[in-house]
Formats: sequence, C-alpha cells, structure tokens
Amino acid sequence: MTMIKRVLMVSLITLLSVALDQGTKWYAATNLPKFKMDSYWWDTLRIGYAENTGAFLGLGSGMSDEAKFWIFVCAVGAILFALLVYIFRTKTQPPLGLIALSLIFSGGISNFYDRATNNGAVIDFLNMGIGSLRTGIFNVADMAIMLGVFILLFVKNEEPEKIKDKR
Repeated sequence: MTMIKRVLMVSLITLLSVALDQGTKWYAATNLPKFKMDSYWWDTLRIGYAENTGAFLGLGSGMSDEAKFWIFVCAVGAILFALLVYIFRTKTQPPLGLIALSLIFSGGISNFYDRATNNGAVIDFLNMGIGSLRTGIFNVADMAIMLGVFILLFVKNEEPEKIKDKR
C-alpha cells in the first residue's frame, strides 16, 4: 500500500472514530443523568454519565495525581506516538491490520484528549450485561480499541517475500 493511501486510511478512520466518540461524550455530558444509570432492554444496557480517572475499568483510579499524570498522560502519550510511527513505518501489515491499528490509535487518542480537557478524567456512559454479569462502564473509544484488538487477533502479517513482489 502506498504511503498516501496509508495516510488517507489512517486519517479517515481516526477522524470518524474520534468524531463519533467525542460527539457521544458531548451528548452524555450534556443530556445524561450524572452518576446514575438508566436501564434499557430488560437491563442488558445501562446508560448514564460517569467519569473514569483510572485506566481500563477504573484500574489505577486510586493512584496519586502525580502518578496518574506520568502514566496516563506521559506514558500513554509516548505509546500512542510510537503506535503512530509503527503504523506508518511498518510494511508487513495488510490493510485489515492497518485498520485495526488505526482503531486502536483513534480510541487511544480520543481518550487521551478527554484526559487533557477534563481534568484527567475520561467520560464513560455505557454498561452491558445480564444480571450481575456486567461489563465495566465504557465509551465509543473503548469500543474502537477493543474492535481493533479483536481484528488484530485474526490478521496475519504479510510475508516479506510478498511485500517485495508488490513494490
């Protein structure tokens, strides 16, 4: 895949994913009840505004503000930058692999933006499950990350010989 096609694909996926995530977070912040979940579809879906100052499922929310800054801002920022460099430098990822990596990047950058603009917190508003078997509270960016990881599990890298033939 040419660099221009790669840039266009990654940019389009990132733009759409971040816009959808930030739009739903804006809606959640302005229209949903704060820190109260409303139940839908026989309680399989709960929707309500929550703020997560930790990582996935609130892990690390009890850490000091300084530790959160170094981990959730500095370290995550460095990881996202490294992922972006990898996306543009790797020659072994097939298009579906690039889509997966772009989804992971876009979800990460949207949550990163949340932390930067919301005093270190990420806005979450969705919860799914049956009875006491439930997910944590999550958002669209988390769904993009999980979809990207799921896709990566089934994508095989191209062999170097095939790449040389395509040049």
